Amino acid sequence: MSDLFSAFGGAGAEDEPESEEHDDGSSFGGRERPSAPLAVRMRPRTVDEVVGQQHLLKPGSPLRKLAEGAAGGPGARGAGPSSLMLYGPPGTGKTTLATVIARGPGRKFVELSAISAGVKDVRAVMDQALNDRDLYGRTTVLFLDEIHRFNKAQQDALLPGVENRWVVLVAATTENPSFSVIAPLLSRSIMLTLKPLTDEDVAGLLDRAVEDERGLNGTVELEEEAREYLVRMAQGDARRGLTTLEASAGVALDRHGDSEGRPAITLQDAAQAMDRAVLRYDKAGDQHYDVISAFIKSIRGSDVDASLHYLARMLEAGEDPRFIGRRLIISASEDIGMADPTALQTAVAAAQAVQLIGMPEGRLVLAEATVHLATAPKSNASYAAINQAVADVRAGLSGEVPAHLRDAHYPGAAALGHGKGYVYSHDAPHGVARQQYLPDTLRNKDYYRPTQHGVERNLGERLQHLRSIIRGTPAGTQTGGEPGSRD
Repeated sequence: MSDLFSAFGGAGAEDEPESEEHDDGSSFGGRERPSAPLAVRMRPRTVDEVVGQQHLLKPGSPLRKLAEGAAGGPGARGAGPSSLMLYGPPGTGKTTLATVIARGPGRKFVELSAISAGVKDVRAVMDQALNDRDLYGRTTVLFLDEIHRFNKAQQDALLPGVENRWVVLVAATTENPSFSVIAPLLSRSIMLTLKPLTDEDVAGLLDRAVEDERGLNGTVELEEEAREYLVRMAQGDARRGLTTLEASAGVALDRHGDSEGRPAITLQDAAQAMDRAVLRYDKAGDQHYDVISAFIKSIRGSDVDASLHYLARMLEAGEDPRFIGRRLIISASEDIGMADPTALQTAVAAAQAVQLIGMPEGRLVLAEATVHLATAPKSNASYAAINQAVADVRAGLSGEVPAHLRDAHYPGAAALGHGKGYVYSHDAPHGVARQQYLPDTLRNKDYYRPTQHGVERNLGERLQHLRSIIRGTPAGTQTGGEPGSRD
């Protein structure tokens, strides 16, 4: 990447040579291989060569106008170009768009990486950009990669240059800017969300790279099975697709040796180059939360196949299996509850077993628990009951604990009437006594309402009988009134 950017350093894009020679001066027409990676050599030079992101490149869109130099160039009237925040997964074209923007007339391209740059570097760029604007009428495009790695002070240093338009900031990030970029900087930039490339986009890019003189220059052929495999393994990441294609071509050329003709990249060549998909997953960002959310919702929706898919994605991406175990315990209580009380036992056992045996065998335990929970009858009655009870407490409806239920074991308690009239349940028929347990403010309030799913179907009838004894109401009577309701 730095080789490509060096062509822009300190000069406007109009000064870049038009030569199509490779970085090492060699032609790919022979068997010599260029030194620059294929993904760099195939980087688009104009906005029309950009693959994907068409939702951002419609005629008149801010990104297209900026890329075509319609605003902010020499002699441009009105407001200058806006700064951009490019948010999206790797390999979707963030760096590509930055380099295309830098090729506009009257542009100077400067790159900083948030991994290595500091406040001093940012201020130096701003000072130089101000001079270039005032003395030469040249716009500086500052491409800042991995902006989410900048702390608040470093991001604050960008504000004067962005606000006064000394620079056109093009910041790239794979993490949601709403959480990783300060609000003042966000408000001064246009945030554009890039999407993963479609399979058709990646396939077209691979075909172009095979034939283009900047790419493999027709030295190999790409069999259809290998093409489909590379597209599938790329998972919408153009850089990964091109990198794997280049590695596959190397395997094919080495296998072909000095034989005549053009070697074909076979499925076996592609598989040798990359035998495992690299999952897009960040253990502290959007993917972490999105995949676990899909996992829990699939269990709640009783789709066992989707549940296992998301479990596999997390495990293959290296997610902490203890985190998955904890989420299973929550799911068992929140979404299954008393419809299948054994689900919680399974989830707790799975969480403990994973800590005992570790990985990779722990995946078997998690899979068993996932299947149990996904196929179990569902009820959120316990979850809804505690939420309603908490809401009443927060609303000030707690009331006084009935005197007969208060602690009567300390000296003087009897004189206060504590425990007076309390009926010991085991002395009553069937072990259930008629007496008031809730405070007066919540007397006869129903919190728990069993569903007709699984075990709760039978529990509902028993609960009605218990409430009728405790409250002294006819069997089958539905009380459950609002807080404070009376018989």
